[in-house]
Amino acid sequence: MGFLFSRRWLVFAVVVAALAYFAWWLGEWQFHRLDDRRERNEIIERNEKAAPVPVEEVLAVGEAPSADEEWRRITATGTYATEDTVIVRYRTRDGAAGVNVVVPLELPSGASLLVDRGWYATSNRGASSVDVPAPPSGEVTVEAWVRRDGTGAATEVSDQSTRAINSENIGPALDREVLGGFVELVAEDPAPAQALTPGDLPELDDGPHFFYGLQWWFFGLLALFGFGYLMYDESRGGRGVRRPRARREAPIPYHQRPTDPTSSDSPSPDSHSAD
Repeated sequence: MGFLFSRRWLVFAVVVAALAYFAWWLGEWQFHRLDDRRERNEIIERNEKAAPVPVEEVLAVGEAPSADEEWRRITATGTYATEDTVIVRYRTRDGAAGVNVVVPLELPSGASLLVDRGWYATSNRGASSVDVPAPPSGEVTVEAWVRRDGTGAATEVSDQSTRAINSENIGPALDREVLGGFVELVAEDPAPAQALTPGDLPELDDGPHFFYGLQWWFFGLLALFGFGYLMYDESRGGRGVRRPRARREAPIPYHQRPTDPTSSDSPSPDSHSAD
């Protein structure tokens, strides 16, 4: 087994060990994601079953809702500020182009609640506030799900449109004091003349994380098994499975070769006739 201390095998062993560790780490990461997803599902399921509460009990100005509060059902009463409608671009459903429509709901306190009223199909991937159906006028009571702000460059607001909802960006863009986070509409009272398509509740399954974790662990074990087999084969002198060599036939002596009657070297029948 002295070959294991050669430079080639030492480098080989380090590479295999690194691959196996990386595969193990990725498997652990997937199982941690599974735990996070199950914890999230428990929170969502609990919040979905809870009775709606006034929005002031969950959301506040300048405070983002916590993960435990997302998908909590709330009620709020106010007046829609239609002139400050924000269009959320590039939203598709079943391959159809559309937008989400966010309208601030002015509350009696003076603050505004950002209400995602739903999805509206458009002929292209953009639209303006004049293209979408108007919300109910006058005082409106809404029931909605609490959502946390989006993040990243997609939350930038330009000309009252964005690609992801973020109260910290939309508030200053509209020059409004808004509650942290936003809500997805469930129902409005009174009902609008034309309702938008409501958002879907999240799936509460485990996702693919369990099988992804097993796959990464399998790859790590496969790398170790392959290294062990090659080490075993090397210890036997590299006598692995080999294809049998083709047997070489010994040349036939000239005087034993079969005679071809059509060959010019074959004796003519006339040569044996008597003189």
